[in-house]
Amino acid sequence: MTTPTLEGVRAFDEIPIIEFPENYADTYLSFLAKTARLHGPVVRRAVPDEMHERFGAWFVYLIGPDANRFVLQTHRHLFSHDLGWTPALEPIMDRGLLNTDDPAHAWQRRLMNPAFAVAYMNRYVPLMSRVVERRTSDWLERGEVDLYEESREITFDVAAEALVGLESGATVDRLRYLFVQLLHGETNVDETFEEFMERVIRARTELDEMLLRLIAERRRSPTDDILGMLVSAHDEDGHSLSDRELLGQVHILLVAGHETTTTLNAWLLYLLASHPAYLGRVHAELDAALGAADGALDLKALRGLRLLGYAMDEAGRLYPPVAALPRGTVADVTFGGYVIPAGTQIRLVVGACHRLPEIFAEPDRFDPDRFAPPREEGKANPYALAIFGGGPRICIGINFAQIEMRIAAAHILRHFSLEPIPQQPVVHRYYGVTPSIPSGIHVRVHERRARTDG
Repeated sequence: MTTPTLEGVRAFDEIPIIEFPENYADTYLSFLAKTARLHGPVVRRAVPDEMHERFGAWFVYLIGPDANRFVLQTHRHLFSHDLGWTPALEPIMDRGLLNTDDPAHAWQRRLMNPAFAVAYMNRYVPLMSRVVERRTSDWLERGEVDLYEESREITFDVAAEALVGLESGATVDRLRYLFVQLLHGETNVDETFEEFMERVIRARTELDEMLLRLIAERRRSPTDDILGMLVSAHDEDGHSLSDRELLGQVHILLVAGHETTTTLNAWLLYLLASHPAYLGRVHAELDAALGAADGALDLKALRGLRLLGYAMDEAGRLYPPVAALPRGTVADVTFGGYVIPAGTQIRLVVGACHRLPEIFAEPDRFDPDRFAPPREEGKANPYALAIFGGGPRICIGINFAQIEMRIAAAHILRHFSLEPIPQQPVVHRYYGVTPSIPSGIHVRVHERRARTDG
């Protein structure tokens, strides 16, 4: 692939080539951070032969705060979400808000924005609180829980009810199971890739049948959740979304509405439990701001929890729910001293930027105070921390996710003491678009003793 270049700009063929180590899934972020420090912010990797039809011959990785700003803000018009996300999501889901370009995306986002605005969050607080309380009600009796699995149950229940109007029960449990099969159904050692794909397609077929029945119900009886809004919506020309288009939106809503928060919730609780000194400060903040453990949660008070907020940012910095944002170039792009031709598959590795020591001191260490004054490492490089993306297309659900995390943490930390189980292998693994924690995060659960004064 050769493209004429401007003076001082090197050709695509001169971009450094890298190979992933065998354990890349477990070391993805630290490996690419080291790669960027060695080779600069632009590197490329050959796409395996069997994936050429979907992705072409090369993945180009862009790493660092300048790359984040370039792709997410200043030159975003040169990068297509559709060309990046759609090949990565096949055959898991149809096209939705995530992998749609303007002008269709702008219309869809305008439609959904009100339901994700800060002012709308008061509506979700009671729902989220109820789900968290119900899902944790037997923790003391059980004595030991897997924070990863428990977090998934909480976040999927919340997403299903808040976004598409499905209350917890057998249908929601089955939908959760099918989404896990699609997103994390790694090949069993005894099955071939073809058998694995057959299993994924079976799960997708059943999932779509269930969701299409839900869409038909909403057409008959519209609701005031986001799916109800989508069913009733039409553009300036009177065009409304077809069942297949609605299906794609529901795919994205349910996946994005629970998958990212699942890992963030689990890591936040585990990291706090593993760092008792900082946890003690968070406990004091919770007690002062929220009072008794059985008191109702107030949105304003939740948003004012600064120490918990710093810990949330640190959990997302260390273990981002999406490590690399897929894009496709729609024109020749010049960045980092290289020209990248139109039609190239880009991976903006925001998670590797989080591990650059010139941006974040001792980047592998849990240190929420890095975000507090006077250090404020996130503000020194505004595009360095990109847990939810950035720019005009920052994740539409950022407010929803952050409030949900605060509610879950506030309830759990006020009621329970979590004891990490020693020597357990907790691995954050990136095989696909989103990470998995294959062995889970197991903790022992004890009742938290009530606060005493004096």
